[in-house]
Amino acid sequence: MRRTRMAPGLVLGALTVLTACSAPDVAAPHPPVGAAALPAATSTTTPPPPATPCAAGVDACVSLSARQAWLLRDGAVRFGPVPIMPGKPSGPTPTGTFRVQWKDRDHHSKEFDAPMPDSVFFAPGGIAFHAGSLQTPSNGCIHLADADARRFFDELAVGAVVQVVP
Repeated sequence: MRRTRMAPGLVLGALTVLTACSAPDVAAPHPPVGAAALPAATSTTTPPPPATPCAAGVDACVSLSARQAWLLRDGAVRFGPVPIMPGKPSGPTPTGTFRVQWKDRDHHSKEFDAPMPDSVFFAPGGIAFHAGSLQTPSNGCIHLADADARRFFDELAVGAVVQVVP
């Protein structure tokens, strides 16, 4: 029988591996480093916002039938949809494509003797986005919740394109 001589370190390493592999299963007192920090597998992508019913190139989109409005930039939704209240049958909100004509943070309607905070006027006849009731139809304007009206006021510049679809 022939004897092979092993280096002392190699023998010790082999014994350590053999001992570790044949040791009975013992529960570790702590999870492996980093194991507890790993979350369960989840998707980190969010679905794109729903498309608006308006044409490309508009800055604000209003759907009267859905009673929703959006702010857009370069065709992408940047805010919305938000709930709206359009005009009543005797004072409907006009449909079409318009440009913001002027803005007034603290407007008061002389015709209806009513406050119109954060008004963004975009259509003939004094039609505007403004803060107002989401339960009571307007006289042609687009009512928005207070915070939404502030955002539309802040983000729509004079000359911005507004499209209102049925």
